[in-house]
Amino acid sequence: MFDRLEQVDNRYDELNELLSDPAVINDTDRFMKLSKEEGELRETVGIYRKYKEVNEGIKETEELLQESLEADMEEMAREEREELLSEKTKLEEELKILLLPRDENDKRNIIMEIRGAAGGDEAQLFAADLLEMYQRYADSQGWRTEILDTNSNGLGGYKEVTLMITGQNVYSKLKFENGAHRVQRVPQTESQGRIHTSTATVVVMPEAEDVEIDIAENDIRIDIYHASGAGGQHVNKTASAVRLTHEPTGIVVAMQDERSQLKNREKAMKVLRSRIYDKITQEAQAEVDAERKSAVGTGDRSERIRTYNFPQSRVTDHRINLTLQKLDQILAGKMDEIIDALVFWEQAQKMEQLQDEY
Repeated sequence: MFDRLEQVDNRYDELNELLSDPAVINDTDRFMKLSKEEGELRETVGIYRKYKEVNEGIKETEELLQESLEADMEEMAREEREELLSEKTKLEEELKILLLPRDENDKRNIIMEIRGAAGGDEAQLFAADLLEMYQRYADSQGWRTEILDTNSNGLGGYKEVTLMITGQNVYSKLKFENGAHRVQRVPQTESQGRIHTSTATVVVMPEAEDVEIDIAENDIRIDIYHASGAGGQHVNKTASAVRLTHEPTGIVVAMQDERSQLKNREKAMKVLRSRIYDKITQEAQAEVDAERKSAVGTGDRSERIRTYNFPQSRVTDHRINLTLQKLDQILAGKMDEIIDALVFWEQAQKMEQLQDEY
């Protein structure tokens, strides 16, 4: 581990020299690329250099303890050594985590799709609850949410809703939401008070940048049609709805929320690009998982990942066997306890895999 940290430290010094070179400064693309790499290494190098300082302090204190000291001086030196040893252990753990393989998508914005699944109207109402939960969580993180498209059921629920969440490290926290979310409660329409079980599915895709996904115009079929649903006279008079079909993959995206055909097309293209990128990423991950015989991070999207039990005010994440009696708080967007536990779980999985490989 420390050989690798020395290499990172040396590379960091090299990057800082390059970033002060006039030839690099005048090459915008190269300067931006090197600046990004320098930023990614900065935290690791800072902690590693602090670790080396602490190690040096331990060495000096132990040398001091080899000398003849007065009782009070010896006690002070021993206390200082214990504090430094404790800090060394803490820094070692931080460095182990920083050296774990990183998901290149963690810093990205996301496109999230929530669908009512099994359970009819009740499942679609639960999809609306999940949408509000994620919007409130995003607000608490200082992120921005934008609804891209909706297909509502007229009762306040959603057959499907697509939104974009932008901010710092969005994917790193919300990638764990992929999968089937199960709700157990008495529906508003249930006259006999029976508890029903319904599900809604969540898909989280990292936003794809234009330079990463090269989509040939000839590969996309564009259909323009009249929007359906709410919208008054505009619905039947203006052909503003857009459907894009990426023929090589068969991925279809339809957008009709905007009155402008151009805006619908821009939104549809953004979602299409991310779906294609996500498909490529998922296929690559499947190959890795097949080799490792395990899945880290996003997991299987068909898997039931979480249950929201209203009668017991309980939320259970089945992947990590975590149960919290905080249903109201979690649905209000206070998801940190669950997400922090999932981040820790992912780190533990990666650390275990690294140990197996070595």
